[in-house]
Amino acid sequence: MRWVALSAVVAALVSISSFGFATVVQVLPGLFDPDGTGIVTAHWITRQGLADDVGKANHALFLQKDGPTSVNASAFAVIGGIEGLTLTELGFDYRNDGHCGAGAPRFNVTLPDGRYFFFGCVYGNPQVTESAPGWTRIRWKDGEGTVFPAGPYDWPGFGKAVVQSIAIVFDEGTDAGVGSVLLDNININGSLIGKPAERTP
Repeated sequence: MRWVALSAVVAALVSISSFGFATVVQVLPGLFDPDGTGIVTAHWITRQGLADDVGKANHALFLQKDGPTSVNASAFAVIGGIEGLTLTELGFDYRNDGHCGAGAPRFNVTLPDGRYFFFGCVYGNPQVTESAPGWTRIRWKDGEGTVFPAGPYDWPGFGKAVVQSIAIVFDEGTDAGVGSVLLDNININGSLIGKPAERTP
């Protein structure tokens, strides 16, 4: 039921977040905390991320669940401006002092027919980049990473899957690791999003 409820929240945010043209992509933090536990946090912070392409704010997306995984609460970020996009690649960079587990942080990708898929951090292809010491790059594309369906159906494949919504979800708590992560360079089809909104090619 948690996935169904969270998917409804994401769908509502997608409906109000799109600019209406595909050259601007937003990463909009949000919280799913129906019981008011207060243990989840999601926001952009400055001076903690990798170098921004413009300016010196060096944004990073901070996601936290400061309590047990079993608590019905999640930190997330909706990717706005991507409805109808044919997906060819996904990924992010995470700072190595944060959590990278089987279920968090992960991408939840929903298709127009309601099928949805999980891209868990440890199931992506990890890469170390010399220009970003202390960070690890995670990628999914053809031949890289594993995608898990939420039901008895198959992933259509990169270059074939047309998406309705994409969200990054963090819902593994302090019993599974440190309970938080910093993300940067969120990769949507090869365009790296390192702050709340970016123009993409």
